[in-house]
Amino acid sequence: MISPILFSTFVCLAQAAVLPESLVKRANTTVIPTTVFNDYSTFESYFNYLYPWGSDHNGAARMVGNSSDHNYIAIKTSGTLTLTAQHVTGQPATSSGVAINYLSGTVYAKNPLTVEKGGGYDISGSFQATTTKGTWPAFWLTATKGWPPEIDIAEWKGDGDISFNTFNTSSQVAAKNVNYPNPSEFHDVKAELRDENGSDVSITFYLDGEKVVEQVGKGYVGAGFWLIMDLQMEGSSGSPGPTSNTTYSLKNLEVTSLNP
Repeated sequence: MISPILFSTFVCLAQAAVLPESLVKRANTTVIPTTVFNDYSTFESYFNYLYPWGSDHNGAARMVGNSSDHNYIAIKTSGTLTLTAQHVTGQPATSSGVAINYLSGTVYAKNPLTVEKGGGYDISGSFQATTTKGTWPAFWLTATKGWPPEIDIAEWKGDGDISFNTFNTSSQVAAKNVNYPNPSEFHDVKAELRDENGSDVSITFYLDGEKVVEQVGKGYVGAGFWLIMDLQMEGSSGSPGPTSNTTYSLKNLEVTSLNP
């Protein structure tokens, strides 16, 4: 006869073996700690300067910065990273012919993020972002190979709103715009990424602790993402942009992996 204790143990093991992926306990691992912007040494252990592909993208700002040049990518106060865009003239256009009217800053996390089966990520931070016409700050995830997928954890396009977006194709885009109050103050933004079914990823967006919207990235499980913070200018935010310096700051950044 099997003892009640052993029988209970066998039952628990059998149940655990058939738990659906959505109920499997996810591990909590800090990928980027809140101390990341305490100093340049810590910052540079987690982030690279510029975009993964270089200095230019789809706006009127050319990104400038490295470990010895912090004019546009700076830790002015311990714990806070600040990007600055400066109006300039005389810069050559991008390879696609976009005029460059600003020098600015962007950074990206060294290690790509990948939602594994049964896993996910929590990504959060406090942002001070301008909503002035011609300014285009963003905090986003973009595919390490090809495009899309893309998740705009937070995007400001010069119209007074903050945008939360998920791109499944260039034309199939889930987008949510809400008013962004008091842009001179810091606001908390969070995105929760979760494997839904072994293929798709749900993204739940929060602003100042309140849920804003949930979107779904089709086939996002297993895809690699670069995490980028950048201060683009003009482009989708309109033109002309400001001639005075524009800043964009982030503090309390934390990225936690819930992958098994």
